Amino acid sequence: MPTELRNVALVAHVDHGKTTLVDALLRATGTFAAHQAVVERVMDSNDQERERGITILAKAASVTWRGVRINLVDTPGHADFGGEVERALTMVDGVLLLVDAAEGPLPQTRYVLQKALARDLPAIVIINKVDRGDARADEVLDEIYQLFIDLDAGDHHIDFEIISAVAREGRAMRGVGMPDEDADLAPLLDTILAAIPAPTGDPGAPLQAMVTTLDASEYLGRLAIGRVVNGTMRRGETVALLEEEFAEGQPPLKRRLTQLMAFDGVTRSEVDELAAGDLFIVAGFPEVEIGDTIASVEDPRALPRLVVDEPVLRMTFGVNTSPFAGRDGKYLTSRHLVDRLNRELLGNVSIKLFGTDSPDVIEVAGRGELQLAVLIESMRREGYELQVSRPEVITKEINGKRFEPQERGVCDVPDEHVGTVTQELAPRKGRVTDLRPGDPGRTIVTFECPSRGLIGFRSLLMTATRGTALLHQHHLGWMPWAGDLPDDRGGAMVADRIGVTTGYALDKLQLSGQFFVDPGTDVYEGMVVGECAREDEMVVNVVRAKEKTNIRTHSHDDAVKLPAPRLHTLESAIEWIANDELVEVTPKHLRIRKRHLGLEDRRKANRRVKPS
Repeated sequence: MPTELRNVALVAHVDHGKTTLVDALLRATGTFAAHQAVVERVMDSNDQERERGITILAKAASVTWRGVRINLVDTPGHADFGGEVERALTMVDGVLLLVDAAEGPLPQTRYVLQKALARDLPAIVIINKVDRGDARADEVLDEIYQLFIDLDAGDHHIDFEIISAVAREGRAMRGVGMPDEDADLAPLLDTILAAIPAPTGDPGAPLQAMVTTLDASEYLGRLAIGRVVNGTMRRGETVALLEEEFAEGQPPLKRRLTQLMAFDGVTRSEVDELAAGDLFIVAGFPEVEIGDTIASVEDPRALPRLVVDEPVLRMTFGVNTSPFAGRDGKYLTSRHLVDRLNRELLGNVSIKLFGTDSPDVIEVAGRGELQLAVLIESMRREGYELQVSRPEVITKEINGKRFEPQERGVCDVPDEHVGTVTQELAPRKGRVTDLRPGDPGRTIVTFECPSRGLIGFRSLLMTATRGTALLHQHHLGWMPWAGDLPDDRGGAMVADRIGVTTGYALDKLQLSGQFFVDPGTDVYEGMVVGECAREDEMVVNVVRAKEKTNIRTHSHDDAVKLPAPRLHTLESAIEWIANDELVEVTPKHLRIRKRHLGLEDRRKANRRVKPS
């Protein structure tokens, strides 16, 4: 194993090419054999990562170049997974900052660079996609310099190396320009060796290793992933696990290192020892948590713990109680649900679980809508059936006053849609703090808003701008409770009986509102089948069949013409529902339903809720 080492993280805004660049580096260094079939974006191994085109989990790979081993850590670009970025930066000694040659630095670029500068990590700037027709590499470089200045970067940070690249084709050159057709990634790899410092830990010191990520293996159980800060980790040795409650002078938890692995290409291989600066994977620590220190038994010293942002949204996950429960899924009981959510806690530090009054319902708290939707989507794909509530913000009391989380948003929109953004923010208690021109024909709107005001804002914005808006948001802090927000949603159209929807029944009701179902859809009493124009709930019969008569006229036999129904995605369904509704999630179906399926039950519940 090469003795020289570099640890580097790839950071960028969403979709600027981090994962594609890792693919190219793995090919350039011969990590993939010539005969090996390689999928694109090999680091995005999770199905949802491939479908959504985003990275959700930080992952590491290892390549060797000129006798030096380079550990590459690929990080997510979405703020909902910011905890992954923060933890990844504790494992490295420098960053590759990717910026799109046409789009330039975007909000998440600022966020990840700010985190890197706070840790005093040197950066190599890669201007990617220089082959785009609308590339403007020189202007983008000026914007990057301005970004470093805005973030109060020191002179040694601003004096960064610049690489121009076409990551998809594995071509790069130093400076600003277009790499030659026969160019490769050697200029980038050589720059990493020159500009990123080697780890500074002392291999001869007592062992100190920081656990930054958790994983789980069916065969090995809980896996701890992190970096050896000082000392040397050897397989077979007994080490001390210093947990959050560990205090100087008390005996630590002792465990033997039965399995020790290192990153090798995109896989993991067993090794006998790992020295200071290297990344490790160890098994045999069922009690380990993120932020724990693995130390020597003789001289146990804890490293400063990782601080993770608190969750700001919560929603309930419950057992599916609809009449159609058990039709699609394999895992239906509360025991299955609790086991799966506890397994999620193993590797997801920014999610927390809380009990409720009912043993069949668990409260789950997380960083944002996207993060919670990814978890629900993962569970339905694994065969779980569940029902989830509308997300609510988590509030706290400060000096006897109620405070709620606040978000800062940066929205890049075409000029003609700036009014749409400002009009939608006003009723949500949002406040525009900055308006400035972006690319030609576009404007960048910066705003601050209560977190609950932004529930559903993304999908509304995408619809209004036909998908041309870019929205980034991150947690800004806490603000006094802003009061009630207006609800412009119409009332629910609720099925009054079980059956199969008919075109005849939907045709008779189509003037009442917009449907969520097609003819031929199975429905049950209490299931929401559409949205009506009025505010109150509307109970409808959508399974009524046409009465058979002996009348045969042209007008009677006209084909029914129905508008296309509004089909909800998981995210849009969660955003649309009210407090007295749930989303039923199964492997094959998404249904919106009332908490109380019977009309009389709903009336009783409403009487209990209303003050006398």
